[in-house]
Amino acid sequence: MAQFTLPKNSKIKKGQDHKLAAGGGGGRTKTFKIYRYDPESGQNPHYDTFELDLDSTGPMVLDALIKIKNEIDPTLTFRRSCREGICGSCSMNIEGTNGLACTTAIEDYKGDVRITPLPAMDVVKDLVPDFTHFFAQYASIEPWLKTKTPAPSGKERLQSPDDRSKLDGLYECILCACCSSSCPSYWWNSDRFLGPAILLQAYRWLADSRDELTGERLDELEDPFRLYRCHTIMNCANVCPKGLNPAKAIAETKKLLVERAV
Repeated sequence: MAQFTLPKNSKIKKGQDHKLAAGGGGGRTKTFKIYRYDPESGQNPHYDTFELDLDSTGPMVLDALIKIKNEIDPTLTFRRSCREGICGSCSMNIEGTNGLACTTAIEDYKGDVRITPLPAMDVVKDLVPDFTHFFAQYASIEPWLKTKTPAPSGKERLQSPDDRSKLDGLYECILCACCSSSCPSYWWNSDRFLGPAILLQAYRWLADSRDELTGERLDELEDPFRLYRCHTIMNCANVCPKGLNPAKAIAETKKLLVERAV
């Protein structure tokens, strides 16, 4: 039987335990096991554990992270901004499932809570993934309205209510990358496969009645890897914090390509 082992510098080690002081909690406590890694230190990644008093902690996982950073370990690094599930900054893996820390309730978990960065992405530090490649892929689909005809004089390019409704379920994407980093095809082929998030964004412009370069957009997507590595296992839809369905958008894009060829 073949055996595979990680390089020594990749093995995750045990880190520090931060326990509550005696009498420091009100009885309701929770332990958070958090991935720590600083590439510049030259040290292996490790898990630090933090025990918190839930009676003095906000209800969401992000509240726990902020409390840890403010009161226990200021070196803990993570992204956050709106705290309302709008910006997508605090996307991470919580107990094995990708999601937003700001909209994930602590009470949803009975035992300890393990928090790691989004999978299959390089780590900048701790819980911060490197989105450089992800946003380069987003830029590659040219996510803006492209037209050939001049705009009406003094007017906007209008759209009927029915045409506008076709963008529902697409424009709400916040580019948190929860879907793409939960997709095995993206793990294996992220150098060529655009992934669920970017393909949903691509279809958003294909579905826009005001866009006039549908043919050129489809030409860019018609590739064995950029589009067709999707095998519709639905991980993307299962983890989307906005309840969107990237797999459906990908299927609609494939349908447009088939209809064009017939």
